[in-house]
Amino acid sequence: MLLEWGVLVAVAMATVLVPGAAGQYSPDWESLDSRPLPAWFDEAKLGVFVHWGVFAVPGFGSEWFWWHWQGAKDPRYVDFMRKNYPPGFSYPDFAPDFRAQFFDPDQWAEIFRASGAKYVVLTSKHHEGFTNWPSAHSWNWNSVDCGPHRDIVGELGAAVRKRSMHYGLYHSLFEWFNPLYLADKKSGFRTQGYVFHKVLPELYDLVNRYKPDLIWSDGDWEAKDTYWNSTGFLAWLYNRSPVKDTVVTNDRWGDGCSCKHGGYYNCEDKYTPGQLPKHKWEKCTSVDTNSWGNRRNMRLDELLRLPDIIDDLTRTVALGGNYLLNVGPTVDGTIPPVFEERLRGLGDWLHVNGEAIYASRPWRVQMENSSVPLWFTSKGQQVYAILLAWPSDYTVEISTPLTLPQTNVTLLGYPAPLKWSALQPSGLVVTLPVTSLAGGHGWTLRLDGVA
Repeated sequence: MLLEWGVLVAVAMATVLVPGAAGQYSPDWESLDSRPLPAWFDEAKLGVFVHWGVFAVPGFGSEWFWWHWQGAKDPRYVDFMRKNYPPGFSYPDFAPDFRAQFFDPDQWAEIFRASGAKYVVLTSKHHEGFTNWPSAHSWNWNSVDCGPHRDIVGELGAAVRKRSMHYGLYHSLFEWFNPLYLADKKSGFRTQGYVFHKVLPELYDLVNRYKPDLIWSDGDWEAKDTYWNSTGFLAWLYNRSPVKDTVVTNDRWGDGCSCKHGGYYNCEDKYTPGQLPKHKWEKCTSVDTNSWGNRRNMRLDELLRLPDIIDDLTRTVALGGNYLLNVGPTVDGTIPPVFEERLRGLGDWLHVNGEAIYASRPWRVQMENSSVPLWFTSKGQQVYAILLAWPSDYTVEISTPLTLPQTNVTLLGYPAPLKWSALQPSGLVVTLPVTSLAGGHGWTLRLDGVA
C-alpha cells in the first residue's frame, strides 16, 4: 500500500515540479507569494477556530496533553495519569471514549453564524495525528474507524456552508510520535518518507474531497519548507486544484516561513502587531486563555470576557487583520455554554457595529487616545471611530479628522444625527446622546464628510 501511494504522490508531485507544466505559479516563494489573496478573506474579518480531537477525552491541561505526558514527562500530566488511569494505559486507549454522542453540526454552525463569523476553521488533524475524516493514511486512528464513527470534517463543512459561511481546515504537518516522522527527524530530515507517504497524500485528499476555502497549516517548525515540499504542494493548490481561485493559505509551511511567506501571515499564536503591517494578517486567539482544546479544569477567570474580545477584534481590524476566535468543544460534542455566551454576545455587538468591521479598511490613522481610547476603520467615504470607553461627560474629542461643511456624525444603533463642533486646526468634539446603548461596551461613531 505504501509503495502504491508513493507512486501516486510521485506522479502528483511531478505535475507541480516540472517547469511550465503547472500553470501560472511555479514552486518557489517568489512566484507563490505574488498570488493575490482572494478578496473574501479580507472582507470576512471574523472567523471561529475549533480545536477538537482525542485530546478532549482527558480534557486536562491543553490539547498538547500527549506530548506533555509522554514527550516532556511533565510531572502534572504524569501524576494525572497515575491517579486516574491504570498502569499501561496508552494515549490511543483514549480514542474509544471520543464518542461525540451529542455532536450536532447544525447546532454548531448556528452558534458560529450567530457570532457574526464569516468563516469557520476546524482541526482536521492536530499534532496527535488523529484525523477527523476517514483518511486512508491514518488507519484505525481516525474519526470513522474509531471514536465517533463519523466524518466530522464533512459533516461540519456541510452545515457551515449551508449557512453561507466559508469553511477552512487546520492541518498539522507533523505528528509527535509517528514512526515515519521520527525516522525522518533522526536522519536530520534528509529523508522524506513521512512527507510522501503521509502528509502530502492527506493534504491532496482533504483538498479534493472537501474543497476547503482555507488551509490553516501548522506544525512546521522543526523542518524547512524543502522537507515538507511546501512550495510544490502550494503550486498545485494554486494552479490545478479544485479550489485554485478561491483558497486562502497562511504562512506556516516550514521553519523560517512564518511572517515571510504564504497567503496571509499568522506570524505566531496570538500575534498582535504594534503598528499597521504591510501584509494581510490574522490574529488567532482562544476564549480559554490557557488552551485551544477543551479543558475540564478551566476556570472562569482564565477566559476572555466579552469586552476583552470586542476590544481585541476592534484593534485587530483597525490594524488590517482578521480575528480568528477559538473554542474547544467537549469530548461529547457540545460547545460549552460559556463559550456559546461569548460567541452570541459578540454577534449581538456586530449586529449593531458590524458596518465598521466587515469589508472595512484601515484608515490613515489607526488609533488615538485623546479623551477616550478609540480605533479607526474606513469604508469608501465613511470613517468609523470605535470607542472602547463611554465618557462620563458624554463628550468625545477626536483630534485626527479634518471636518468639512458637509460633515455628519452618527452613532451606530442610534436613530438621530449627533451634535458636534469643530476643533482647530483639526478634529471635532462630539456630544453623545443619553441612550441605553451606553450600558454596553464598544460604540461606533460614523463620520461622513471628513478627510
